[in-house]
Amino acid sequence: VLHVQEENTVFVMTNVILTLNQRQGRCPELPDDETECKVKNNCVPGYVSTHSNGIQTGECVPYNSSIKTCEVFAWCPVEDDYHVPKPAFLQEAENFTILVKNNIWYPKFNFSKRNILPTINSTYLKNCIYDSQTDPFCPIFRLGKIVEAAEQNFQEMAVEGGVMALQINWDCNLDRAASHCVPKYSFRRLDNKDSAHTVSPGYNFRFAKYYKDSNGTESRTLVKAYGIRFDIIVFGKAGKFDVIPTMINIGSGLALFGV
Repeated sequence: VLHVQEENTVFVMTNVILTLNQRQGRCPELPDDETECKVKNNCVPGYVSTHSNGIQTGECVPYNSSIKTCEVFAWCPVEDDYHVPKPAFLQEAENFTILVKNNIWYPKFNFSKRNILPTINSTYLKNCIYDSQTDPFCPIFRLGKIVEAAEQNFQEMAVEGGVMALQINWDCNLDRAASHCVPKYSFRRLDNKDSAHTVSPGYNFRFAKYYKDSNGTESRTLVKAYGIRFDIIVFGKAGKFDVIPTMINIGSGLALFGV
């Protein structure tokens, strides 16, 4: 269910459309305005549109008892993703947790720290869940709570997916003790949740698992995975008093005052 797609992100699958036992061959295309046909002349051999599942053979064949579509050479049967499962297939994903490990370094001050603070011991780490009031420094996050903190509904988001930001802010005054430099977590949704006015809403991608039978015939299971991508975004600033730039600024100010 968890899938790392790129650095600093993690994808959690919440819904899925499975197309089982696909094999390369000839089969009717999925019906739409371009693929439905009445006679053979409606289909163009070799034609491939942007959304085709395969290459048209030029034949017009029955898709079901009432509709004919152009035949294609493709992985058959073709995927039907018109109807996304609702409620989401993996509703319980909201109870999953993720542990976020983050290290920062301010080279100018040769200062480094990580979000698992020195005060956190292994016993606490095994049992804590992040809460902005009771456990603000626990690095373990319940997915449902992340979405809730961004004022979103997890079960609604789980149907077609989405993109969430887990933001870690390090604002540190290094004139104070290092123990005062701590991370502050915040959460927000990055994609547009208004599916009624958004083309291709949510977040999904496809991948396939390939197999060969005893005869060497290749088949596959096509997975269209819907889910929530969590982006870990780290930002912040650090400062420290330095007498040299202070004196330069005072000198510049006096010179301007003298003029």
